[in-house]
Amino acid sequence: MTLLHWAVLSPFIAAILIPFLYKYLKRIHTGWFVLILPLVLFIYFLSFIPRTSSGEAILNNLDWVPSLGINFNVYVDGLSLLFALLITGIGALVVLYSIYYLSKRKEKLNNFYVYLLMFMGAMLGVVLSDNLIVIYVFWEVTSIASSLLISYWYTREKSIYGAQKSMYITVFGGLSMLAGFSLLYVIAGTFSIRELIANADIVMASGLFIPAMILVLLGAFTKSAQFPFHIWLPDAMEAPTPVSAYLHSATMVKAGIYLVARLTGVFGGAPEWFWIITIAGLVTLTWGSISAVRQKDLKGILAFSTISQLGLIMSLLGTGSASFYFQDGDNALYMTAILAAVFHLVNHATFKGSLFMAAGIVDHETGTRDIRKLGGLMTIMPITATISLIGLASMAGLPPFNGFLSKEMFLTGMLNVTEYGIFHLETFGFIIPIIAWIASVFTFLYCILMFSKTFMGKFDSSKLKVQHVHEAPIGMLISPIILAVLVVVFGLFPNLLAYSIIEPAMAAIAPGILSPGEFFDVHITHWHGFLAPELWMTIGVVVLGVILFMTFKKWENTAFYRGERDLFNYAYDYGYDGLVKGSQWLTRIQMTGRLRDYFIYMCTFIILIMAYTMYRYNLPAIQSLDLSPVPIYVWFVIAVFIGSVIVIPFINNRVALIIATSVSGFIVALLFVLFRAPDLALTQLLIETVSVILFMLVFYHLPKLKKVKTPPKLKAVKLIISIGFGLMITLGSLSAFSLGQEANYSSISEYYTENAKEEAGGYNIVNVILVDFRGLDTMLEVLVVALAVLTVVSLIRLRFKGSEDV
Repeated sequence: MTLLHWAVLSPFIAAILIPFLYKYLKRIHTGWFVLILPLVLFIYFLSFIPRTSSGEAILNNLDWVPSLGINFNVYVDGLSLLFALLITGIGALVVLYSIYYLSKRKEKLNNFYVYLLMFMGAMLGVVLSDNLIVIYVFWEVTSIASSLLISYWYTREKSIYGAQKSMYITVFGGLSMLAGFSLLYVIAGTFSIRELIANADIVMASGLFIPAMILVLLGAFTKSAQFPFHIWLPDAMEAPTPVSAYLHSATMVKAGIYLVARLTGVFGGAPEWFWIITIAGLVTLTWGSISAVRQKDLKGILAFSTISQLGLIMSLLGTGSASFYFQDGDNALYMTAILAAVFHLVNHATFKGSLFMAAGIVDHETGTRDIRKLGGLMTIMPITATISLIGLASMAGLPPFNGFLSKEMFLTGMLNVTEYGIFHLETFGFIIPIIAWIASVFTFLYCILMFSKTFMGKFDSSKLKVQHVHEAPIGMLISPIILAVLVVVFGLFPNLLAYSIIEPAMAAIAPGILSPGEFFDVHITHWHGFLAPELWMTIGVVVLGVILFMTFKKWENTAFYRGERDLFNYAYDYGYDGLVKGSQWLTRIQMTGRLRDYFIYMCTFIILIMAYTMYRYNLPAIQSLDLSPVPIYVWFVIAVFIGSVIVIPFINNRVALIIATSVSGFIVALLFVLFRAPDLALTQLLIETVSVILFMLVFYHLPKLKKVKTPPKLKAVKLIISIGFGLMITLGSLSAFSLGQEANYSSISEYYTENAKEEAGGYNIVNVILVDFRGLDTMLEVLVVALAVLTVVSLIRLRFKGSEDV
């Protein structure tokens, strides 16, 4: 493994050490130990800037499951480096902020930092992996870790609700994404993103292109809270503020953005990709900005503003994907959108991170986030007010802050769409800049409302739980101050990032557009001329936004403003209740508590599957079999086996039943010996011996067997299922043998016999298969058993503690 691999895995390793540090070094806040890791990783990733800015990409390979094409290959280019710097840089500031935000006496810091490090490592894995399956593994870890962080205050009902909603929606998207990745593998025969981009023509020509694209986008849209999957993000605000500042403004919600940007090289140029992403982004942008205006909670406003800003970035990636249609690197018409997307990605992380931290400070010092109870805090908390003013001005798109620059570029990109002349944009293209402008008006409006309601006006302490409100301690202010300074610096000197961060990321999003040795022209300025349409659009946003703010009292009592909760939450709640009731109904039918019913369900399912398979592939195909002669004593053993099986249903005594069952098992072991399979015979003997011992130990505690009267119709059903199951297994086995003989397939056993010693170093073929050749299967089986054991132990502990009625 290389240093890059260790960089990805280091947060997971650190997470293992956190409980020990928390237990034995309680006098020191655990966050001080955690802070070291993201700082070191941030400095380490900074060292890659000279290489990526020169156009170099770094690839380090590590085989994991090479037989399935699954390898842990770490890939660093401009795009992955940008996200790695955000993950570690913002992560370090969040950890520093959490040291002062979370009390070491009142909070379970070991849980918090374990979850946070798990999330950090998973996000690094997502953005630095080249293999789609490895990305999926890390992707789901982000969902698990974020749900744990959202439910950190698990005694609060809203925290549990938000964590469950986040888990259900993002995991649904992740599973859809996995299906899309599988289709891409079927099309191109590889899970490597680099190889998929190289074979983009093959992918686009396939009939599976559209299904694969839609499934992948479901994963991206659910993770990045795109409409209508955005509803989990506001409820996730029940997490501690450091979590909101990290997961829901700078990292987790950007995972979907990263996936779309990374796979633009595969799907870009297709009209379906262009329209789906552009429309989804614009709808999310508009709905998020309108919904943010209606919120009364500071973090609720910021949550919907995040949704809106994510829609803005997504729409830019959608419109910028037209670059693959034109394939002309000198045409700035469409590349402006990609430039704006990358720049706003950085800007959003800076101003939104500072705003979340400022909201956390207000909550921490006043005891509330309700803007109806706040006001007049500017004189009491001047530093927090200044940080908020800078962040909100940037988000509203006002100069000279960095948000103004990327917002202007956003408007330019939307205006350029009308000139593309493709995908029917000459007919419908004019709608895109109109929607973008309307959404920008509401963005400006909620920024004014948030600042005025929180910091302006008269301070009234009677509405607050905390009577002595004061400015936050300097330790809590350091992180948001740093982010606010970056907002100003990147606004005044935007080209600091032009060729070190932004241009390499653009080249990674649009690979193959440039010729070798060429670079995109990135030059960001505040002034584009007095006649520039973006300038007048911005003036219009400010004017109309101010008018709406001045007339706010006329419509703040309307149903629109009072309807704080998103309407799509009701659809989720009804759907969730329906799933619960449906699963309960299905469980009542299936889970009868009788093993014979379970066998009926399983056998019926197997019969149906095998019958369909035989019908689908014109089976059974039984040929004349050239079998070896069976000695007479083997027939005798088989007859004894059949007899021991037949008598089992007629036995009423448990001891006799155990003996008859064990006889059939031991005879199977004898057959293995007779057919020269000593390894299987030994395994069978061990299993049967242990089973008999266990049965004999517990049968005294079981009730006596009682005959159950079965209706004749049910007996007939059981008879039909039994015969059908035996018939399907027999026909399936004979067909498999016949097809193998006809096609001259060599038995898999020959491979194991020939390679067991040389490749695995063992003579016991069964052990070699389980441990080496099928080691991944065995590992997953052991994991399942371990989880079951952990569950049983937890239930026993809960029962002894009296915590649950078990």
